Amino acid sequence: MTEKSTETKVDEAQTAALGLAKRSDDERSEGLRAIADAIDNRHEEILEANEKDVTAGEKLLEEGEYSQALVDRLKLSPSKLESISEMVRSVAAQDDPLEKTLASRRLDDDLELYKLAVPIGVIGTVFESRPDALVQIAALSLKSGNAVILKGGSEASHSNRVLYDIIREATAELPDGWAQLIEAREDVDAMLEMDDSIDLLMPRGSSEFVSYIQDNTSIPVLGHTEGVCHVYVDEDADLEMATEIAYDAKVQYPAVCNAVETLLVHEDVAEEFLPEIATRYEEAGVEMRGDDTARAIVEMNEATEDDWASEYGDLILSIKVVDSLEAAIAHITEYSSKHTESIVTDDADRASTFMRSLDSASVFHNASTRFSDGYRFGLGAEVGISTGKIHARGPVGLEGLTTYKYHLEGDGQLVGTYAGEDAKPFRHEEFDGEWNPGRLSTESE
Repeated sequence: MTEKSTETKVDEAQTAALGLAKRSDDERSEGLRAIADAIDNRHEEILEANEKDVTAGEKLLEEGEYSQALVDRLKLSPSKLESISEMVRSVAAQDDPLEKTLASRRLDDDLELYKLAVPIGVIGTVFESRPDALVQIAALSLKSGNAVILKGGSEASHSNRVLYDIIREATAELPDGWAQLIEAREDVDAMLEMDDSIDLLMPRGSSEFVSYIQDNTSIPVLGHTEGVCHVYVDEDADLEMATEIAYDAKVQYPAVCNAVETLLVHEDVAEEFLPEIATRYEEAGVEMRGDDTARAIVEMNEATEDDWASEYGDLILSIKVVDSLEAAIAHITEYSSKHTESIVTDDADRASTFMRSLDSASVFHNASTRFSDGYRFGLGAEVGISTGKIHARGPVGLEGLTTYKYHLEGDGQLVGTYAGEDAKPFRHEEFDGEWNPGRLSTESE
């Protein structure tokens, strides 16, 4: 069978999006549960495909073409597949994000305006390495009534194909073409030109890659770039708590964007705190790179200027000793990617100053940066973590995949009635009410 062109796939997605938006939450959620069941039933098939990707990835790792972090993100396991199924069911269990009445305003008697949540339409996604990202993005798109174009990296091509086939077959009762898979690099360039058919692009990758997408399309882009995340251990920190948080933020899963990359420590606690955390890091195989003050306390490699702006995605951490809360804030402001920052302190005022002074999407007090995640935030899952400000920010779940439109229910009103010398005034009254099509005409009967 002849492979469909990207243009054809996007056209099919556009048609499917109109149909999917009209499907009930029960139908969309049933499709998600069918996906989860199918993944559970096809572990062996998925793992066989993933093994091909991992084997090829490890060969390229040996040749210096891939990083260890990329290969780690590529790997699936039975437990990982169980987590993926759990994630899909969690998305299905979320409240319906569509047709919520966001606001109700009475313009005049029998003239009522409703602001309703609706799908964005057709979403184009480009992501690297992690096959589970394909399932996350598809699940959130389906629950929010959006058609989706899925473009994964070539390093996960076998895994992506089998997962896509499972999703497509499990949702055969839904509008055909709501999910589309594209694979060639030139397909991405074709997508970038389709501003009349694709409503939103969501790239997940390096800042250079996201910038390339933004510079080569007129389609709105929801960018998810690096996570240069920070933990600051304040002078008033509980050092036992700080040790556990700093350890978890780096070691629990270092290959992801919400892992800490720079640890900042106040000089008043550095001599007590650094030896303890350094021992924990050394036991876990973390390479530490410190400034002169940190290296005078604990033996470690020297940090360069590049280290402060680096996302390692690995068991590597830069460490800096600062003389004040203000210095910590200034360092983060200069080097952060505006992803996630955390302060460890028992002083509520200092925590407040830290959290209000930074412009990152997520700012935490006494918690690991690893909590910056759609599932942990209770969003079901995420399509990515947006480090921009428009239109969604932080972990992007269902609400980030919706927009709104206005429904006006009238009874023959004319604009001329409200214009001119004898214009009738508008009431413009907010009221609690849900949109119900034809409600006014029904009431008049």
